[in-house]
Amino acid sequence: MIVVEDLHKHFGGFHAVDGASLEIKKGGITGLIGPNGAGKTTLFNVIAGVLTPTSGRVLMDGEDITGLPPHELFHKGLLRTFQIAHEFSSMTVRENLMMVPSGQSGETLWNAWFGRARIEQEERDLLKKADEVLEFLTIDHLKDEKAGNLSGGQKKLLELGRTMMVDAKIVFLDEVGAGVNRTLLNTIGDAIVRLNKERGYTFCVIEHDMDFIGRLCDPVIVMAEGKVLAEGKAEEIMQNEAVIEAYLGTGLKNKETA
Repeated sequence: MIVVEDLHKHFGGFHAVDGASLEIKKGGITGLIGPNGAGKTTLFNVIAGVLTPTSGRVLMDGEDITGLPPHELFHKGLLRTFQIAHEFSSMTVRENLMMVPSGQSGETLWNAWFGRARIEQEERDLLKKADEVLEFLTIDHLKDEKAGNLSGGQKKLLELGRTMMVDAKIVFLDEVGAGVNRTLLNTIGDAIVRLNKERGYTFCVIEHDMDFIGRLCDPVIVMAEGKVLAEGKAEEIMQNEAVIEAYLGTGLKNKETA
């Protein structure tokens, strides 16, 4: 689904991404790991249109999407979440979900005046879909809670719920486990697996928790110093000497952070 070809992103003399090439296969859950400063989040930001690459290109389903802004990629079904959740804190959980779909009739002044019936029907449909999403994610009991009051893990589930409101094709998850307790992380993992198997979502996941990566992801891609260092199954990656060296010789078997 995604092909990255010889991608570079420079910030002055610093080469955050330095000739990375990789493929994310449709219908899979791909893990992206590497030590801090490896270029993982910068790579995500370039793919998702947040940053413009210095050189190289990104293809989605064979189409060159290099440099397209996030809102255009959103309409193509490419979404990303962030290490720090971006919720509307003063709105309820349900309202956060209902805000996601674009092109709602109520966004135009003309329809607000003369299209009330259509707007009300759309709102009923959005409300129904939001409730279905919250039930799927097992946080329907929080639907009327202000999003700003949620725990870190609950906010990550809410971000995942946003992708379900528009039936995303591919979702990039940036450190979904950061600041999340083990119980909620398992809930998030269950939701990702169900979305992948039941709804055909393709995922690419940045995460430092190797237990989480090993449970969900195949293949796992390793970045170091802006380049792709290795790719394979999680158990193979954890035995790869070059990967262990990239993690400063500390190894991966017992690491949950890096």
